[in-house]
Amino acid sequence: MAALSIGCSPETVLQQAEDTPPRPAGDITTADAGHPHKIATKHLPNPVQVHPKVISGGLPEGDRAFQELQDLGVKTVISVDGARPDVAIAKKYGLRYVHLPHGYDGVPENRIKELAKAVRDLDGPVYIHCHHGKHRSPAAASVACVAAGLIPQVDGLSVLKIAGTSPNYRGLYESARTTTPFEDALLDELDVEFRESMEVPPMAEAMVALEHTHDHLKAIAAAGWRSPGDHPDLDPAHEALLFREHFTELLRTDYVQQKSEEFQQLMRGSEEAAQKLEDTLRQWQPTESRPAPPPALEQIFTSITADCKTCHQKFRDVPLSEK
Repeated sequence: MAALSIGCSPETVLQQAEDTPPRPAGDITTADAGHPHKIATKHLPNPVQVHPKVISGGLPEGDRAFQELQDLGVKTVISVDGARPDVAIAKKYGLRYVHLPHGYDGVPENRIKELAKAVRDLDGPVYIHCHHGKHRSPAAASVACVAAGLIPQVDGLSVLKIAGTSPNYRGLYESARTTTPFEDALLDELDVEFRESMEVPPMAEAMVALEHTHDHLKAIAAAGWRSPGDHPDLDPAHEALLFREHFTELLRTDYVQQKSEEFQQLMRGSEEAAQKLEDTLRQWQPTESRPAPPPALEQIFTSITADCKTCHQKFRDVPLSEK
């Protein structure tokens, strides 16, 4: 792995990480056992070996992904995502699922303790994942391994940088930067019920649904606003409809009604834009003479994505220490 030079900018370190070819999972020597690095897998998104016992990555989807986890020797899967884990398929491959979700604003101290105890005491190797494996799971793996004494504190931030965590997630970087090792006695005494699935707030569940539908629309956009070849079940207009419904339902909740007018306005703007996206998709009838989608589709979707980023930066990703 390329050396992570002290004093390099985040952009430089990220480029070093991108230029370093992934190594096979588990290919780590005693000399660099504390140095995280990317690994090569076929069905797991953005995997980073944080420690010989801990891998960070994205959501394992389907039999091939869980088979790969089994082939890697993984015994425990920890989800830090808000979505309900697929416990049934994990059991099919002899894997234990543990659900310890946290947000984009940082990892709360109690959750850090639970994660540290999990990576120290549960059967490993352990695979920690969020949805994409770029933001929450690297942060969780970083704080867990530092707090449990598996990697030195100096390597905590490198996990996020190698995974490509955006510097915009200030709370996640703050958690990785400030976490220190816990005393063994503290983790010994910590009583944790590691559950397969935990209830999450309705807003968090809604954000999970929004994120999945937004991913579907990105795939549709990349396919020329048609159903993707590898996902023919995705109907473009229907996905736009679902996207708009997510915002409509959120606007009806007490949670959103109690938020600031600026927050509500961003939600209403996204609702209206999603409706325009659906209308434009339904009106577009591709012909041999006009096969290309109307430019308005890309413009509308770009606007929605920009509004989502603005909302996240202002309201979701604010570090816990600033709330």
